[in-house]
Amino acid sequence: MQSGIISSSAETFAANRAVGAVKFDVHVKDGATRRRELHEAGSLRVRFPSPEQQGLSAVFVNTAGGIAGGDRFDIDIAAEAGAHLTVTTAAAEKVYRSHGPDAQVNIALRAGADARLAWLPQETILFDQARVSRRIDIDLAQDASLLLCEIVVFGRAAMGEVMTRGSFVDRWRLRIGGKLAFAETIRLDGDIAGKLAARAVANGGVAIGTALIVPGDEAMVERIREMSGAFGAEVGVSAWNGFAMARFCAQDAARLRADMMKVLGCVSPSGLPRLWLN
Repeated sequence: MQSGIISSSAETFAANRAVGAVKFDVHVKDGATRRRELHEAGSLRVRFPSPEQQGLSAVFVNTAGGIAGGDRFDIDIAAEAGAHLTVTTAAAEKVYRSHGPDAQVNIALRAGADARLAWLPQETILFDQARVSRRIDIDLAQDASLLLCEIVVFGRAAMGEVMTRGSFVDRWRLRIGGKLAFAETIRLDGDIAGKLAARAVANGGVAIGTALIVPGDEAMVERIREMSGAFGAEVGVSAWNGFAMARFCAQDAARLRADMMKVLGCVSPSGLPRLWLN
């Protein structure tokens, strides 16, 4: 009888998990970037505000109201040759506590010859005991350009909340011209608050961010470093192998966001999405 109850509970839990998927591509038509094919499923939606100049903007909306343990979301985006696309989210994404399985988020980004792709979601906020595994796979043509930004906040400090335990796994793979150019995996689990307090990890920081810029060079890095006096967070910038990266760590998520906006405003040819400015 006990095994039957457990099995029934597991089936009920699985049936109530949010599943969402969006797949779309954009191409150049009459000299401007336009949407071509779009497929949406489950609780994930994407909307396209009025075109701005020659580029196109896309805004993701999660109608499930957040991400919980066992949820799964899949995103697949392709910018074809010459297309200019900027992607963001309607609001910060919240990942709630899990009573067991990890939430799964899989993101695939592709940019063709001379395409320009900006992936600029607003913050991901992890609540206490949240469990999430995210994978970002990027494939760029040799002459494509990419601006990718991700901010992760461990607990809402302004609300007096602390993420003490949980799991966060973030796997990034970038290929340029079919060759692996960058790979990293961040894994924080168990006593997350204790690990973030360590000097070699975050030195007490509760928010981290990364901006990946392709192509990037030392001249771009110098432009960012010239703003360092206005940064409120700890920021490190470097360039190698034809791309640049800025990393952020702060004890205040709002401060980190403000610093990220300064960097994105400096390196983005099309500026920040309007939703970042509200």
